[in-house]
Amino acid sequence: MTRSDTDLVIAGGGLAGATLALALSRAVPSLRVTVVEAFPLSADALPEDYQPSYDARSTALAWGSRLIFEELGLWSRLSEHATPIRYIHVSDRGRFGATRLNAAEYQQEALGYVADNRWMGLCLMRELLDTNVEWRAPAEVVDMLPTEDGVCVSLKAGAETSTITAQCLIVADGGRSGLREKLGFRTRTHNYGQNALIANVSTSDSHGFAAFERFTDAGPMALLPHGSPTRAGNQSALVWTLTDQSLQDILALSGEDKCRQLQARFGWRLGRFTRIGECSHYPLTLTTVDEPVRPGVALVGNAAHALHPVAGQGFNLALRGLMTLVEQFRLAVEQNQSLGELRVLRRYQELHRQDWQQTVRFSDSLIRLFGQSLMPLAVARDAGLMGLDLLPGAKRWFARKAMGIGGRRAVITGPGSGKRESADYE
Repeated sequence: MTRSDTDLVIAGGGLAGATLALALSRAVPSLRVTVVEAFPLSADALPEDYQPSYDARSTALAWGSRLIFEELGLWSRLSEHATPIRYIHVSDRGRFGATRLNAAEYQQEALGYVADNRWMGLCLMRELLDTNVEWRAPAEVVDMLPTEDGVCVSLKAGAETSTITAQCLIVADGGRSGLREKLGFRTRTHNYGQNALIANVSTSDSHGFAAFERFTDAGPMALLPHGSPTRAGNQSALVWTLTDQSLQDILALSGEDKCRQLQARFGWRLGRFTRIGECSHYPLTLTTVDEPVRPGVALVGNAAHALHPVAGQGFNLALRGLMTLVEQFRLAVEQNQSLGELRVLRRYQELHRQDWQQTVRFSDSLIRLFGQSLMPLAVARDAGLMGLDLLPGAKRWFARKAMGIGGRRAVITGPGSGKRESADYE
């Protein structure tokens, strides 16, 4: 076999691509990994200089994701600005049905966490500085051709183009990139006819480290505790589902009027809404790829599946998939197999498929069930939510889904630990 320029090319250095690169450096330090990222990197932007912004966008991390970040040696730093979710309250607006989850009932410190995306990126960059991972930025992957020994990846940096050979290409540049389509992967997309409005809000009452999932006749909305990891403050991260017209109507309002509209939809569980920050928005779709692998290339993260944010499952699902892929690459190196061999990538796909199918069904069924206003379904929803509170087994199943546990993962504790077996999220 001809020696390639690198072993693995990761297209995209965002949260998914950077996490994969770090996990590979921990599990298989002998691998040569090259990350190609469109945005320039600054060695000066390190966690020590981080100042949280009110308008910072954030991600909900399940308890299972915390376990993964602990294994990567990242959690002690990341937790400095990760707000715990100790309670979850799920309700159906205008009806009596509700269910409540409490981390203490499951002997956990938290059900999950909320962390700023930029903070997570800085923590990952800081760890990656101490690895042998190569970065090419700013640059982008524009094409790929299979070769006898792997793949030949075409790069573009400004006006310059170049190629790099590797055993395998990982597409981790998100669901909106054109690279997936350029390479001929076929997607299935369901448009929910809704948009997610994202903003940080302040309320007169403290969030008390509680997350609220509120289903309304206009669509679901979520409020997640945000701000300090130790003090229950008054800031929450909002995900507000709106139709096209409702979105435009809301965006045209002043901040004060936005708060009034939000109050009318959410209610008074957190007191009065006193401030809403900078709003961003995007259309909501369910996008999946039936065959996310082929010889020499694999899709991960949002490039492979993009979910409705109703249950906060997207990044957590992606993270579990990344760890599954890392374990298959580790085994391939042990068995002297090429990383791009189809049997290696298909093992990853088969192991991850059940997880993403179950997670997609879970998220999608919530939208379809709570999006119906017919009286029989509304009554059934009420009974179901109250039943979760009354039936310990059903409630525990729901809690495990919310915490992102119960799946399979590769244990990656760092070089020299000797701990490389698979284990359950427990």
